[in-house]
Amino acid sequence: MSAAEHAVRRADLLIELGTEELPPKSLQALSQAFADEVVRQLDEAQLAHGAVKVFAAPRRLAFRIEALETRQADRTLERRGPAVAAAFGADGTPTKAAQGFAASVGLSVDQLSRVETDKGAWLVAQIQETGRPLVELLPAFLAQSVQRLPIPKRMRWGARKVQFVRPVHWLVALLDDEVLPLSLLELDAGRNTYGHRFHAPQALALAHARDYEQALQQHGKVVADFNTRRDQIRSAAIQAGKDAGGSAVIDDELLDEVTALVEWPVPLVGRFDEEFLRVPQEALITTMQENQKYFPVVDANGRLMNAFITISNLDSTDKAQVIAGNEKVVRPRLADAAFFYDNDCAKRLDQHAEPLQNVVFQQQLGTLADKCQRIASLAAVIAQDIGGDAALAAEAGRLCKADLASEMVYEFDTMQGTMGYYLARHEGRPDELAEALREQYLPRFAGDMLPATRTGQAVALADKLDTLVGIFGIGQKPTGDKDPYALRRAALGILRIIIECELPLDIEALVEQAITGFGDRIDAAAGREALEFLFGRYRAFYHDRGIDTPVILAVLAVRPVRPLDFDRRVKAVAAFRNRPEAAALAAANKRVANILSKLDTAPGDEIDGALLVDDAENDLANAVVDAYAEGEPLIDAGDYAALLALLANLRDPVDRFFDQVMVMADDAALRENRLALLSFLRDLFLNVADISELGS
Repeated sequence: MSAAEHAVRRADLLIELGTEELPPKSLQALSQAFADEVVRQLDEAQLAHGAVKVFAAPRRLAFRIEALETRQADRTLERRGPAVAAAFGADGTPTKAAQGFAASVGLSVDQLSRVETDKGAWLVAQIQETGRPLVELLPAFLAQSVQRLPIPKRMRWGARKVQFVRPVHWLVALLDDEVLPLSLLELDAGRNTYGHRFHAPQALALAHARDYEQALQQHGKVVADFNTRRDQIRSAAIQAGKDAGGSAVIDDELLDEVTALVEWPVPLVGRFDEEFLRVPQEALITTMQENQKYFPVVDANGRLMNAFITISNLDSTDKAQVIAGNEKVVRPRLADAAFFYDNDCAKRLDQHAEPLQNVVFQQQLGTLADKCQRIASLAAVIAQDIGGDAALAAEAGRLCKADLASEMVYEFDTMQGTMGYYLARHEGRPDELAEALREQYLPRFAGDMLPATRTGQAVALADKLDTLVGIFGIGQKPTGDKDPYALRRAALGILRIIIECELPLDIEALVEQAITGFGDRIDAAAGREALEFLFGRYRAFYHDRGIDTPVILAVLAVRPVRPLDFDRRVKAVAAFRNRPEAAALAAANKRVANILSKLDTAPGDEIDGALLVDDAENDLANAVVDAYAEGEPLIDAGDYAALLALLANLRDPVDRFFDQVMVMADDAALRENRLALLSFLRDLFLNVADISELGS
């Protein structure tokens, strides 16, 4: 193809790197990074293009770039040299600086131009750069992309010196229908791809770059597009679950992994002995998903059925044999789970808890058994405060970590808490205690469900508070992005439980209670820093709920110690902020706060009616007194929205006061009386929040 032809056309570029089976969990990232780095370099080279399609399958990384310019445009580059003042001597002779710059750009000094700027005149060189064809640029782009792939450990194979995540076997590089003359990882590019390892192992010649996915699917038994293959597997698994009489449990991470393991997905339904269903279904589901990559099947009530769905990478003529093989493989896994479960059920929870005396929670904070005792004491206090059963909460706290010593949790760490629930049920303990053992870790992540039982809420709060206060108390609070004990998550969990479950708890009192539980193990002052940390989490908590920072700061300024009360104030202030009176009252509060902050002594605690000489101050005083009388029951009821609605009526008398009254009057008695009036006005609003923050 001539250079002239390259200069006038656009073409589709297809690159495919054929490999041994790639790591399934990193397949998508590798494929996307491979394409992204090449596209980045094309953009940097100013080669325009259309859509980019990325392909990812177990034995291939590929991408196609549509309507790609096949040659760079010629361009003029401008390089600035030395200042004119430094480029020529007094007699106009070029200095070494000018001569050196000219030589560096391949020009003479006479060929340089001048440009005027606000900092003076400078020499510049106008350099004509001829555009390069894509075929010259692409080999280096591909080599750099391969070098920058996120591969933690590369391998070598055979006698080759090159390294990659897996051995590579073929390279396709097509520009429309033309094979590009390039090499990568010691492979010369061609037009031959290869289909399914077993169904279509022979070479498959691609006539054109745009034929890629269709040719592979029709003739190679390969679905090259990851998302298409993923959707096929999801649909097939859903249908297979229905065929089995239930519903497939489709975990998104597992779906991605299975999609990365197969090129030609074929769903198969297998069965296992119903006897295994006596084992906690969470363990069976875990072993099927993590070890076998199966999709479990549940009934209409969410109970596990003795069926699973496997996605084969082979469309076998004897599917029954493939199913039998999978059933044979999963049976020992399920038998192991049953063995561990039976062993655990042979012990009481108290017996499981005994080894925790020898398991260190944290060197300075003692063992897990010590932690459980602290949780038990704190949970009892919390349960008492929220209308729960203090004795039941104490017992749940004492046993809450017992299942950590069980064989099931040792083998299936996802069973932490869940196994405690099953052991409690097996032992015949109260249902609420069993539920609390399962609920103690909630919420595990943002948006996760919360404990539903009072005992579960008490234990979950006690556990998180114990960790939070203890770690702060030994001086290991989070710094930067380091939070090894997940204290940020614990703090947000505490706030969520209290607020969303509407628990009337005093967080300051709970922190003090937790500090007491540690005795002399921690520094009490350092432990109290956990309270400030909790207050600091309000921002993240409410930002996620769409509340603006000024609203949060307005409530933080008055430091309510009950998170549920804090929540009611925030919602009231957020609603008040939308009222037409809000801006003026916020500005007035800010003005009042500034005036009062400059006083050497606090204003008086009484308003003398005889000193209210102006109509405006008399009107404001009457309005403030009336607001106090009407607002007191609203404050007692915590009805902050109604209180702020009431206080909104103060806008007019406040505006008239500041327009007509000189606060800092020369007469000391008048001045002190007016300052006392403003102090009362400000205190009215501080019963809810510092609304002066709304003006910031």
